[in-house]
Amino acid sequence: MEPDDVDALHERRNDPSTAELQSWTLPYPRESAQKLVDSMVARDGLPPDDGWFQITIEDLVSGSIAGDLALHLTFGGRCAEVGYTLAPDARGKGLATEAVDALITWVVEKLGASRVSAMMHPDNLASIRVAERAGLTYEGRTINSYWVGDVVSDDVLYGMTPEMWRNWLARPRHAPTELRLDEITADNVRAVRALSTHRSQERLVSPIETWFASVVAPDVEEGRALTPWFRAIVADGEIVGGLLMSVPDDVHREPYVWRLLVDRMHQGRGIGRRVLDLAVAQARSWNADTLKICWVDEPGTAAPLYLDYGFAPTGELDGEEIVAALAL
Repeated sequence: MEPDDVDALHERRNDPSTAELQSWTLPYPRESAQKLVDSMVARDGLPPDDGWFQITIEDLVSGSIAGDLALHLTFGGRCAEVGYTLAPDARGKGLATEAVDALITWVVEKLGASRVSAMMHPDNLASIRVAERAGLTYEGRTINSYWVGDVVSDDVLYGMTPEMWRNWLARPRHAPTELRLDEITADNVRAVRALSTHRSQERLVSPIETWFASVVAPDVEEGRALTPWFRAIVADGEIVGGLLMSVPDDVHREPYVWRLLVDRMHQGRGIGRRVLDLAVAQARSWNADTLKICWVDEPGTAAPLYLDYGFAPTGELDGEEIVAALAL
């Protein structure tokens, strides 16, 4: 932080959308901003071995202040908690993820931290998704553990070790050369069971363990149990996800994509679209005229992918999920 960061910090912390679900109450006095900046400037860029340290995020393209990072070191600097706050006009550009990535790199490589963590309000989905995009994994939820003024809330905890961070950086990012669907067998079931999405995505895609229950005891619709078709998604020889479809019969004439999951370590590789190609091919092999799919109408859903692929909402709802169909 620099001496002239005071005004931006004061304005940012008084913005209601920024202060929501954060650790300070409104109004945030300018004197508090001045005191915080002064204390950071006095440190001359050196974080304490134990305590909080604030860092300004600057947009190098525009030269404007985009937000700030918080770093809390404990155990003589060997454990690090990170936090992040962005101004409203800086959001949605990937700046928070880029800044947190840089901070974690510094903390692990320069400070030698044995652990990096982040804690946030359970409803702060934007912060949760930044933590997940930086490679941190969900560790748990503490109950009635955080007070802001007279309001108490739960906290969710994310964390990683240096080894986990290096594995995250080394994950494959390229489009697979080969993609196929394999049957679930005794040889691959452990790898299938190990698949997981980001924690924030579990409200959109059921954890893989629940899929096995759907196979053993399928849903009953129109008086007859659905027939499940469960396959592992294999990319370049590695199991990276799962696909669960329903097989059409004389009662359920339209097959549908029951569930589709791509493991957190393999998202962003274009796998989902190519799995839809395989799902369409399978539906056609069943002589189906249409293929159905559904999604939860919430932020982070795969709806943009499905809509771009050609699925069109039918106007139906499956519980709270939007039902869409693709003509084959």
